[in-house]
Amino acid sequence: MAYLKVSGTKVVDQNGKEIVLRGAGLGGWMNMENFITGYPGCEFQIRAALADVVGKEKSEFFFDKFLEYFFTDADAAFFKSLGLNCIRLPFNYRHFEDDMNPRVLKPEGFKHLDRVIDLCAKHGIYTILDLHTAPGGQNTDWHADAGTHIANLWNHKDFQDRVVWLWEELAKHYVGNTWIAGYNPLNEPTDPYHTRVIDLYDRLYGAIRAIDQHHALFLDGNTFASDFSHFGDAHKRWENVAYSIHDYSVFGFPASPEPYKSTETQLRRLRRSYEKKRQWMDERGLCVWNGEWGPVYARKEYDGDRTDAINEERYQVLKDQLVIYNKDRLSWSIWLYKDIGFQGMVFVSRETPYMTLLKDFLAKKHRLAIDPWGADASYVQEFYQPLVDLIKREVKPEHQNLYPAPVWKLTDRIGRLARNILVSEFLVQEWAEHFRGKSEQELDEIARSFSFDNCLHREGLNKILTDNAKLVKDS
Repeated sequence: MAYLKVSGTKVVDQNGKEIVLRGAGLGGWMNMENFITGYPGCEFQIRAALADVVGKEKSEFFFDKFLEYFFTDADAAFFKSLGLNCIRLPFNYRHFEDDMNPRVLKPEGFKHLDRVIDLCAKHGIYTILDLHTAPGGQNTDWHADAGTHIANLWNHKDFQDRVVWLWEELAKHYVGNTWIAGYNPLNEPTDPYHTRVIDLYDRLYGAIRAIDQHHALFLDGNTFASDFSHFGDAHKRWENVAYSIHDYSVFGFPASPEPYKSTETQLRRLRRSYEKKRQWMDERGLCVWNGEWGPVYARKEYDGDRTDAINEERYQVLKDQLVIYNKDRLSWSIWLYKDIGFQGMVFVSRETPYMTLLKDFLAKKHRLAIDPWGADASYVQEFYQPLVDLIKREVKPEHQNLYPAPVWKLTDRIGRLARNILVSEFLVQEWAEHFRGKSEQELDEIARSFSFDNCLHREGLNKILTDNAKLVKDS
């Protein structure tokens, strides 16, 4: 079997035959996220808190079992049965090096990544390796696992040097693996100057190509993979490269400005948002990959009788986006495969030990809107609105929209800092205390909650993806 490669606007096999990659991201696994797995704040915070409560040995045992159960042969077989052919594998740099011992490789970091790559290959599924969290934080959000809204990767050369070093180690390890479709060197960068990201891509390209001339690279645009406007002629220095957008639609989230009815105006907005993100590539005849997209879904415990109606709207957004993508024979990776019930193709049953243990805590998290992704802040907005009003009153309008505006509006920024960073910090220890006194056997049972056998299937979503996969294959 030969490597996939980028040829013009397409991904092709060794015979030049087009391969349309259709799949999902394994978010919440080797890069845990609060809304995916039910904790507050950032992964590094809850790992430290759990070690304080149950001890380092038991904490490491729990997280290792979590990684083991989260994706197994049963998951790979199910994924393949849907007609999908590629999984994006997000991972945190901390699996491979420690901040207090930088540039010293932790071989155990490959344990689960190798295992899942091999499982996917066994079932004929390609993988794309995604550095989702980089030293210092490459973006302003929680999933950069930095505990701050400052993307310090761009402010410290040593952080950038460590990213280059890590990709050299990854390239050495995976250079011969042809089931890996490619490398996604940096998830959703937010470089406020728009130039340092290109300089880092130049360094990463050179470092990886010195070791691995074969694997395709998938490079995210700046500002959460939405903006290539400053890339200029950089593509002329790079070969076998696709360019990654993340095409989330506001209509797929609780903040949607109106009910989604597939009106001509709404469809035009969907198309325009997508076309704007890929404009730079289209003008130059370059390959586009949609590395993340997809709605979130209502849950009966929070949305009551409106749940089914809301989700039918969200499915329609999904279908309409797929119509657009199919016209371009776009390769994509929907976000995401597995979670605790908000967005995943499969999700952990509420009857499992993990979900019953944290039932009341999860309800509190939702009420306080401490997760930014798809948050409903209506219950607590009255407490934050005076701060919004103060800033609007005291800060000149031209100074209110700080980068990454316009993706972050003023209210988004205040919510990120006040709810999602500050209030979340106060709940980290409370999350960890749920595990106090648990034996290894009990911790194993809690981690096992994330196994395929303990998950429910989002049938509406999976049917849409399966039907679309057949449509693309037949065409």
